[in-house]
Amino acid sequence: MRKTSLTIIFFTVFIDLMGFGILIPILPTFASKQLGISDFGIGIIVAVFSFVQFLFNPILGKLSDKYGRRPLILISLCSTVISYIIFAFSHSFAMLFLSRILGGFGGSNIGVAQAYIADITEKHERSKGMGLMGVAFGMGFVFGPIIGGILSKYGYMVAGIGAASLSFIAFIFAFFFLKESIKEKNLKNISRKKIFDWKFTLQTLKHPDVGLLIMLFFIITFSVANIYGTFAILGYKHYHISDQQIGYLFGVMGIVSSIVQGGFIKIISEKISEKNQIIAGTFFMMFGLGLLPYGVNFLGLVFIISLQAIGTGILQPTVLSMISKYSSEKEQGTILGINQSLSALARVLGPLWGGFSFGYLGYQFPFLTGGAFMFLTFLFSIFALDSKKYSRLNAGNIKAK
Repeated sequence: MRKTSLTIIFFTVFIDLMGFGILIPILPTFASKQLGISDFGIGIIVAVFSFVQFLFNPILGKLSDKYGRRPLILISLCSTVISYIIFAFSHSFAMLFLSRILGGFGGSNIGVAQAYIADITEKHERSKGMGLMGVAFGMGFVFGPIIGGILSKYGYMVAGIGAASLSFIAFIFAFFFLKESIKEKNLKNISRKKIFDWKFTLQTLKHPDVGLLIMLFFIITFSVANIYGTFAILGYKHYHISDQQIGYLFGVMGIVSSIVQGGFIKIISEKISEKNQIIAGTFFMMFGLGLLPYGVNFLGLVFIISLQAIGTGILQPTVLSMISKYSSEKEQGTILGINQSLSALARVLGPLWGGFSFGYLGYQFPFLTGGAFMFLTFLFSIFALDSKKYSRLNAGNIKAK
C-alpha cells in the first residue's frame, strides 16, 4: 500500500465531503422553509443529484481507466464548487435543481476515488483501504453537518459559500499533491476502450459473484436513501428539533461510521467471514432504519441513528472490497463506476419513494421501507450467500478485454 498516496486521496475526499456534508442537514429545510417546495418536490431535488450520478458514474469510471484518475477527480471537484455557488444564490426551484445537477456530476467521482484506492492497495489490504475511504466519508459527515448547522444560523447563502470554499480547497490540494495512480504504459494499453460499453455492463451484472454483490449494494443504498430527503423533515416537523440538532445527528452518524470503518473493520475482517460481516451489517441497519420514527426524543434518535451507522460502517467497505477483489485489475474504474452508477440509481428511487410516502402515506413509511428491505437482505444473507465462496479472494474475476 502506498501510504503517501492513500493519505492524499483520503484528505481530498474528506475535505470535499465536508462541503457536501454542510448541505445535507439544511437542504430539505431550505427548500421547504425558504422556497416553499413540497415534500415530494424535495424528494425530486434530492433524487436528481443521484440521477446525474447514475448517468455519469460509469462514464467517469471508464474515462479514468482511459485517461487516468487524477484529471477526472480535478474536473469533478470544479463542478462541485460551481454547484455550491449556485446553491448559495438559489431563489427558485429551477436554480436549486441546476445546482443539484452540477453537484451530481461532481459527485460522480466516488467510483474514480475508489478505483484510485484499488490501484494503490494489494487485495489482502483492500478492505482496509476502502475502509479508510469510508472514514473520509464518515468524518466529512461529522464536521460538515455540524458546520452546516452552525452556518445556517447566519443564512443559507453563508452555508453554500462555506461548502464551495471547502471543495475549492480540496481541488487546490489535489492539484498540487495528488499523483496519478495508473502507470502511463497501462493507460496506453486501455486507451482504445469504448466509453459507452453496455455489453460489458450487462456482462458485469450477469457475473455470478460481482453481479450479486452489486445488487446487494444497490438494495443497501436504496434502503438508506429512503431517509435522505426525509430525515431532516422528520426532525423538523415531527420531533420539532432545529437545523443545528439535525446537523448534530448527522455528525453522530459520521462519528460512529468512521470509528467502525477506521478501526473495527480491520479487526472484524480478520475474525469473521465476509458473509457474516454482511449479516451483521444488515442486522444493525434493519433496526437503525426501522425505528427512526419511534425515537421519542433527541437522545432516542442518537441511539437509533448509531445503530444505522454501525451497519453502514460494516457493509460499505466489506461489499466494496469484495466487488474490487472479484474484478479484473484492469477494469477497477469501470466496474466500481458501474457499481456507483447503480447505487446512484438507488439514491434516485429512494428519495422519490421517501418523499412520496412521507407526504402521502405517513411520516413512518420511508423509514419502515428501509427497515423492511434490510430485513429481507438479512434473511437473504443468512440463507442464500455461500460462505465458502465469499472467503476466497480471487475466484471468478471478470476477464479484462
